[in-house]
Amino acid sequence: MRKFLIATLLSVASLASFAGVDVNKASAADLDSIKGVGPSTSTRIIEARKTAPFKDWNDLVKRVPGIAEKRAAQLSAQGLTVNGEAYKPGTTQVVVKPADRKVSDTKSAPPPAASGSR
Repeated sequence: MRKFLIATLLSVASLASFAGVDVNKASAADLDSIKGVGPSTSTRIIEARKTAPFKDWNDLVKRVPGIAEKRAAQLSAQGLTVNGEAYKPGTTQVVVKPADRKVSDTKSAPPPAASGSR
């Protein structure tokens, strides 16, 4: 009976340790416990969260500098969640700012040549 109780307690403890850390509810220490999140990232997350809770992973990626799709996938694999949801690749929207465009993208075509005689 004693072995059964110990085994049960260990399995409950292992399930609790695997539970995700929700970015909207986590303390700095909770965030730091995620592999890949250090003090600077946890500070940026908490500062961005002060304005409003994160709605989804897309919102987190847009508002927290240093977290893009690749890193979001890595953090999610380590147990970080947004509103209890794991990151799903391809769900974030990449926003291209005008300054990010290449010069060749902004050039317009030359005006068409005039036809006919003068």
